[in-house]
Amino acid sequence: MTKLKLGRIPDEKPVKVTIELPAALHGDLVAYAEVLARETSQDIGDPLKLIAPMLARFMNTDRGFAKARRSQSKPQSNSRDD
Repeated sequence: MTKLKLGRIPDEKPVKVTIELPAALHGDLVAYAEVLARETSQDIGDPLKLIAPMLARFMNTDRGFAKARRSQSKPQSNSRDD
């Protein structure tokens, strides 16, 4: 069994975006969808449905992004008394 970074794809309400992919990347996305479909026994249908979970997985595992996001959400302390 292949260890993929994605599992079953949740069925969520989408937000429509338009994206252009290089042909080679699109081919890889189609191949990934085929492997994922075999591994999860889930019909992927449109390989473009993988883009959102792939981006989410990427951002969720990016430590630099997580650190920047945490520091951005912290309230800034004001050391001056005006």
